[in-house]
Amino acid sequence: MKGIILIMDGMGDRPIKELGNQTPLQAANTPNMNEMVKNGITGIMDSIAPGIIPGSDTAHLSILGYDPYVVYTGRGPFEATGVNIDVEEGDIAFRCNFSTRNEEGIVTDRRAGRIRDKTEELAKAINSMKLEDYPNLKIIFKESTGYRSVLVIRDSGLSDKVSDADPKVDGKKVKKIVPLDDTKEAKKTADILNQIIEKSYTLLKDHPVNIERIKNNKDPANVIIPRGAGAVPTVEKINSKYNINSACIAETGLIMGICRLAGMDIVEMEGVTGGIDTNLEVIRDTILDKVKNSEHDFFLVNIDGADEAGHDGMAKDKKEFIEKVDEVVMSEIKNLEDVYIFLTADHSTPVSVMNHSGDSVPVLIKGPEIRVDDVEKFSEIDVAKGGLCRIRGSDVMNIMMDLIGNSEKFGA
Repeated sequence: MKGIILIMDGMGDRPIKELGNQTPLQAANTPNMNEMVKNGITGIMDSIAPGIIPGSDTAHLSILGYDPYVVYTGRGPFEATGVNIDVEEGDIAFRCNFSTRNEEGIVTDRRAGRIRDKTEELAKAINSMKLEDYPNLKIIFKESTGYRSVLVIRDSGLSDKVSDADPKVDGKKVKKIVPLDDTKEAKKTADILNQIIEKSYTLLKDHPVNIERIKNNKDPANVIIPRGAGAVPTVEKINSKYNINSACIAETGLIMGICRLAGMDIVEMEGVTGGIDTNLEVIRDTILDKVKNSEHDFFLVNIDGADEAGHDGMAKDKKEFIEKVDEVVMSEIKNLEDVYIFLTADHSTPVSVMNHSGDSVPVLIKGPEIRVDDVEKFSEIDVAKGGLCRIRGSDVMNIMMDLIGNSEKFGA
């Protein structure tokens, strides 16, 4: 028996006036998810705990059976591992945005017009950077998906106890990074990062890629903004933890990094860029192929577009992306035999908030001999009366392992 946890990133939402006081999922036409609901059991889930606003990283850690309060050191190391950077003990890693700033240092677009191509050329420029004050410093920079990128710094005497540079909103200056404790290591790291940020602007503002973007009326990706500092954590391998053979099918470096650190095999996909314009056909075909033909018996799948639409405040786009996932992906996935499908979100990204929230997310489990409840539509509101009731992310792997026959009895 095989199991799939399929996470529609940021799918959860709140009622929106524009959609007749329905959530995008409520308002969406999702006949295939609804069919799965009618043959499954449903409920709601708090990825970490009620009212706690999860990041995608901490939510996925919890859902995969890890205590984020123990293993989470920051987002950077997961992003770095996700783009195949070989991190070492003592390295400090950061997730970054390619962003747009003006001459006064004000960020005019945190995502540089959602740049999607030629970022590898910009990354080469960052990797050429040298800081005279730190001759032994090694800078490792790599593009991820879209505007996302990763920075790793390697030197003696570094610390992850530093603040973020991200102003969080457009129209504000890049934040000066400051040490979060009084150690010389934190002070050194903060100084290094502030120099890297300023020098990135010098290197990128007149880069040919950005000159071309400006000519085409696109925002230039002329500065990098690091955040999510973290030292490399120690994570128990999921295959030995649960006696499974696992694989990850995901679009973003963050999710791939979490899964890689957990020891999961990473399934590479061509032509998948993430976001609402991603190639869902490739994702669908990859899921079907690996579930049917590989030796893996457990899969973590992440589909990203609903989260992007939520962050952008685009209710109609979020609704339409959910409908497209239903039409392209769920229409085929629902027919898999001898497979348990756990469909959910990692967190809610309400359009009205344009960020994550602590709202619970909908859950659906479909598979052989499931105790079917009487819910008929997949939405945050409908599934609240389902047979699973209210669970936490930390319950998910226990439930899945029991269903696929990988659990052991506790007690006599």
